[in-house]
Amino acid sequence: MPDSQAVIDRKDLGAMFALLAEEGYQPVAPRVHDGAVLYAPVSGPDDLPKGIGDEEEGGHYRLTERGDAKLFGHTKPVQGLKAHLYPARQKLWSAERAGHGFRIVKDQDPAPRYAFIGVRACELSAMLIQDKVFEGGPYADKGYAERRRNCFLVVVTCDHAGAACFCASQQTGPDVSEGYDLKLAEIIDGGRHVFLAEAGSEKGRALLDRLPRQAASEADLKAASDQRQAAAAGQKRAMISGVAELLAAQLESRHWEDVAKRCMSCGNCTMVCPTCFCSTMEDATDLSGLKAERTRKWDSCFSIDYSYIHGGSVRNSGASRYRQWMTHKLSHWVKQFGVSGCVGCGRCIIWCPVGIDITAEAKAILKGA
Repeated sequence: MPDSQAVIDRKDLGAMFALLAEEGYQPVAPRVHDGAVLYAPVSGPDDLPKGIGDEEEGGHYRLTERGDAKLFGHTKPVQGLKAHLYPARQKLWSAERAGHGFRIVKDQDPAPRYAFIGVRACELSAMLIQDKVFEGGPYADKGYAERRRNCFLVVVTCDHAGAACFCASQQTGPDVSEGYDLKLAEIIDGGRHVFLAEAGSEKGRALLDRLPRQAASEADLKAASDQRQAAAAGQKRAMISGVAELLAAQLESRHWEDVAKRCMSCGNCTMVCPTCFCSTMEDATDLSGLKAERTRKWDSCFSIDYSYIHGGSVRNSGASRYRQWMTHKLSHWVKQFGVSGCVGCGRCIIWCPVGIDITAEAKAILKGA
């Protein structure tokens, strides 16, 4: 057994939360709020969605009762971790009058230190993609970089697939091999409730060494492996291979108009997508004219104003806006960042009011090619 692996009993899981808080981290994990599972601050395991599952489909999401004591028996939370690392609304700078000029007021608040617990494989893959966006070029986003550097990642592997999941076809899950500090697999076998833990970094190993733990058995390793295989095999959806090249060659496909007849241009898909990063700037002054600030806030390529330049919007039809989103996500993103912008979480399918399925649309375009 590798010394980076061990078994933690359910009753000892609270020690992990306590140690992370002791080290200055704010634990953020799945919890139930307003009829959904979402990432939010927690104080310990008692805040987790015990015995809660979920059902999902195109335009449909409901919580369910599992009838067991699993803490991570749901699939992925409805909103990803993007909002914690790349806030939906963030002040970039503020200024105030100083004599005949002005001075920039520095923000004194330190970046938060988050311990993200219950991170799914697709979520971690999305974070690694956003690292390329915000840190991979010559002009890094300092706020993102600081928040990302300060976080601690506890991945929990999936034991089943949601109806909208297709991470296996995107090679972004259900297992992870890098980028995490600690990886957990929740195992319930009769009256035994444990977590197979594996350290993925020095920080993770140091935390694991301080936790009450036992040696992992071959049965524990097999149970965790079987869960991951079941999560992959249970996926009903898949993205077609070669989709990047297909979409790049089908910019004039008649199918874009067909999608536009159903798409409401609401932007839900971009808001719940864990990798989308479109934004806009908002400048404001106080009534005295002595203070001003600039705020960055999330925007969507589905908004007609997003592509506005002098004279009008570049993409003024629903078809052009849907094409922009899908081709950027699955094709042009590869040219920009070397990877697809889709991790197969399926949130865009679930939260589309009319249930538009990105995997089905790719197949439809292939059929008409």
